[in-house]
Amino acid sequence: MGIHSVSIALGLTLFAGLSTGFGSALAFFAKRTNTKLLSGALGFSAGVMIYVSFVEIFPEAKQCLVVDLGQANGYWAAVASFFAGIIFIGIIDRLVPDFENPHEAHRAEEMDEPDLAAKFNKLYRMGLFTALAIAIHNFPEGFATFMSALKDTKLGIAIAVAIAIHNIPEGIAVSIPVFYATGSRKKAFVYSFLSGLAEPVGALVGYLVLFSFLNDIVFGIVFASVAGIMVFISLDELLPAAREYGHPHLAAYGLVAGMMVMALGLLLFL
Repeated sequence: MGIHSVSIALGLTLFAGLSTGFGSALAFFAKRTNTKLLSGALGFSAGVMIYVSFVEIFPEAKQCLVVDLGQANGYWAAVASFFAGIIFIGIIDRLVPDFENPHEAHRAEEMDEPDLAAKFNKLYRMGLFTALAIAIHNFPEGFATFMSALKDTKLGIAIAVAIAIHNIPEGIAVSIPVFYATGSRKKAFVYSFLSGLAEPVGALVGYLVLFSFLNDIVFGIVFASVAGIMVFISLDELLPAAREYGHPHLAAYGLVAGMMVMALGLLLFL
């Protein structure tokens, strides 16, 4: 892998991760949350990630493994790696306590309703842990974005945009409890912004660990695992969050639109 490819992949991962800061800024400056836009955007993001996982990433991973391991062994290695990715991100998700989990839907207007402070009372001494919770979730997401971009830049761009959309409401969700924990909007923004750095850190750690071992088999296993990670994120985080904003039909329309846009985008690059 050339330094140019690594730099592009890292830049896309950084863009995706730091979009949590954008979500945090929305929480501070928006008078009301555009729930329709968020529902549709999260559905769109899920559509992109599900489509590329099943249509592009998994088949390419299987092909890499079949070439070296044979048809049957390569197929089963790809399937095992896919579900290993799901189990991995699922374990990480379970390790984060529910009251710190940033995937519950929140709205910008909560910032201006002091009576809601009681709702976050248990987070007063745990503001930093809330930011840490989202950082733990972002770590494998950053690795997934980075590896996808490293394999195929156009694929990496699509996934980076999808992850960035996903991270905007997470930025809102992190900022609100951190604000009530610290009493400072500035600290809430900084902690939210820094939690997004877990994505490029995850990318770099994963790359440095695997760099000396990278070959077609390792890449196939990693790529199939990335597909599993992204499918889990879509089904467990994006779609439920999109529906929680109160517009399930818009979430479904966004899902289909994301698949259509991704299909068209891939077709244009053939």
